[in-house]
Amino acid sequence: MPAAATVLTARALLLDMDGTLVNSDAVVERCWRRWADRHGLDADEVMKVVHGRQGYASMAVLLPDRPMEQNFADNARMLAEETADMDGVVEIPGAFAFLASLAGLPHALVTSADVGLSTARMAAAGLELPDVRVTAESVGASKPDPEGFLKGAAELGVAPEDCVVFEDSGAGIEAGRSAGMRVVGVGPRAAAHRPDVVVRDLTQVRVESATDGTIRLHVG
Repeated sequence: MPAAATVLTARALLLDMDGTLVNSDAVVERCWRRWADRHGLDADEVMKVVHGRQGYASMAVLLPDRPMEQNFADNARMLAEETADMDGVVEIPGAFAFLASLAGLPHALVTSADVGLSTARMAAAGLELPDVRVTAESVGASKPDPEGFLKGAAELGVAPEDCVVFEDSGAGIEAGRSAGMRVVGVGPRAAAHRPDVVVRDLTQVRVESATDGTIRLHVG
């Protein structure tokens, strides 16, 4: 018999985009492997770092001696390159139905992408953007800093401990935990980073609105 689903109760959900709602791995791999080649770095090692972080933060880890001004400039070029490339960008299985089930419930997108990239990728995947969005422009620090998730909770008017985060990357899971939130890990990258519960994709999540205004998540 299949294992019973885990039930989590929350007042708001905070959703990462890449790897959680949108599968953009193909373009991320293309862009960052080209970047690795330009800088003489091992592309496989680069790919272990870049998921979940803003580009400049990944560059700071990978090229620790390079001035941050160069990372910011390089990040702007990288964002333009990624925004121009939607080949292979698709929804994570179950994402469309999952977002539809959140209509009228407090939720926000919290992504390391900027407005242009997040808008383009969600559209390419056929997904509606949540009304509340925390993007790269909204924060001063990249994941794994918890700033983005804390800002999302504040904009929704919900205490951090009453939020559940959906994330796929180590940096994002760390950010959610640092914000004092419970974390649902989505996909194969998530399991290694000890989220509260892991799902293969969003087909394994069912959302129920309780009479007291809370959100009940049946996960697994």
